[in-house]
Amino acid sequence: MTLSPSTRLRLRAAVLSLALFAALLAVWYVSTRRITSDASASSLAPAERDTLLAAGLRAEDLDHYTAAGLDFTQLRQIATLGLTRADIEMAGGLAALGITSAGAPGKKTGGFPTPAEVGRRLVEALRDPFYDRGTNDKGLGVNLAHSLRRVAIGFLAAIAIALPVGFALGMSPLLNAALAPYIQILKPISPLAWMPLALYTIKDAEKSSLFVIFICSVWPMLINTAFGVAAVRKDWINIGRTLELSRFELATRIILPAAAPTIFTGMRIALGIAWLVIVAAEMLIGGIGMGYLVWNEWNGLRLDNMLVAVLAIGLVGLLLDLAVARLLALVRYQE
Repeated sequence: MTLSPSTRLRLRAAVLSLALFAALLAVWYVSTRRITSDASASSLAPAERDTLLAAGLRAEDLDHYTAAGLDFTQLRQIATLGLTRADIEMAGGLAALGITSAGAPGKKTGGFPTPAEVGRRLVEALRDPFYDRGTNDKGLGVNLAHSLRRVAIGFLAAIAIALPVGFALGMSPLLNAALAPYIQILKPISPLAWMPLALYTIKDAEKSSLFVIFICSVWPMLINTAFGVAAVRKDWINIGRTLELSRFELATRIILPAAAPTIFTGMRIALGIAWLVIVAAEMLIGGIGMGYLVWNEWNGLRLDNMLVAVLAIGLVGLLLDLAVARLLALVRYQE
């Protein structure tokens, strides 16, 4: 059987992607194996362990911090606090206390997980993704659901504003020229730069995060809609006028179908930006969501959980992009 050139290209691309993935895993495995070896060489002496236990540090907390690469000096500092690991995580984690897994000077320590450890943690997370055991202990599915809900609300609000305004800009050169300077000034502002202003005016962290998603999504859709509407061939519009279509019929039966590919391209760009921004916004507002999950796991030095969350963010972003790309393929046409 003879394969078409496009099929052969896809097969070669798949093989190359798998080879790159295998190479990445190999580098990851070798790097973390070396780190683990060095960390074990600098493990606590029995006398040091007894000292820390006598100072009030619980055995399970001591084992966790030792696996994370903390040295005796750092562990003694933690023991003097008189707090359990759960108490420290509630207070913002070790990072809030200025303690990291850097280890003692001159030693390459740290608990960076191996690919196998992350894989095992991923399987555990997928077994029960919707558990809820309290403020800082919720399943991967619960955090994903909250992040997706925020993105959906902000994204739909942006659609409701961007599409009609973009249509008006595309159909009116005067209005487009009048509003273009304001759009070009507001568009480059980082969405997170709006967060302090939103928190001050709205005074609600949840609604502020929705506003940030809205503001980062509206510009790509607004600009693409205006461009798509303005770029519709004049011949098609003239045919509609010859058929005596009303202004509404002209917009819905000729301009909208012709501009649909450009509009959906703007939606695809906006959705990718929204998913990127919500993770950063949730790190600021806290509470629940994928961004807060990553930040909370880092504060607790649970790097395997953090990497599982990062992987989930990437996979969900890929699925969202593929979904919009599928819709784009449905409305794309050949002239």
